[in-house]
Amino acid sequence: MTKRYFSSIALAFGLLVGSTSVLAAEGPELPKAGNNISDQASLQRGAKLFFNYCVGCHSIKFMRYSRIGEDLGLTEQEVMQNLNFTGVNYGQTIESHMPPEDAAKWFGKAPPDLSLEVRAKTADWVNAYLNSFYLDPSRPVGWNNTVFPNASMPNPLWELQGIQTAVRKDGSEEVEKLELSKPGKMTPEQYQQATRDLTNFLEYVSEPAALQRKHYGIWVLLFLAGFTLLAYMLKKEYWKDVH
Repeated sequence: MTKRYFSSIALAFGLLVGSTSVLAAEGPELPKAGNNISDQASLQRGAKLFFNYCVGCHSIKFMRYSRIGEDLGLTEQEVMQNLNFTGVNYGQTIESHMPPEDAAKWFGKAPPDLSLEVRAKTADWVNAYLNSFYLDPSRPVGWNNTVFPNASMPNPLWELQGIQTAVRKDGSEEVEKLELSKPGKMTPEQYQQATRDLTNFLEYVSEPAALQRKHYGIWVLLFLAGFTLLAYMLKKEYWKDVH
């Protein structure tokens, strides 16, 4: 019975390691996004970017304006003036401005909701994607992406980043690297920080409870430390006469 139990554990561990290896081998290693959802200033900057450059096409329908205001330290007035451009109620969910029928006609299909994008593809993937657009006249929208080749999406942040062009390997169509051929409003360092902020906001949107969980986690650890000390003192008191 014991041998069978340990064999089952070993098999499960082997499957876990194997599946992790397969997932790691699916594509090239991506640079770390380096975002931090505990950085409220970064979340606020990311929210500003999302509502100015992304919400025209993409919804985050599992979020409400009121929840963003509460979590990001913004007043109702600040949210309604700076983030809510459709005039819907403060407590409503966040829907794209673009009618789905028009989106399907213009892009071939409606742009996806981004509520769970980071949970589905990781923060590293989203951040790398936002940094990997390049000009490609052969594509219907005039843009391509090295992280997600042939994506039916133009670069929404091109004014900030500028225009990147592809440098291809000799005798091949494979993209070797991207070069900034036309600067944008931001320096490359500023743009990388901007995409990190936007990724940070989308990671928060993917799991808003993570902010509260980290806050409560500190108090839980302090409680456990205090309880452990009291339990140790009680144990010494009970066993002081036992030799």
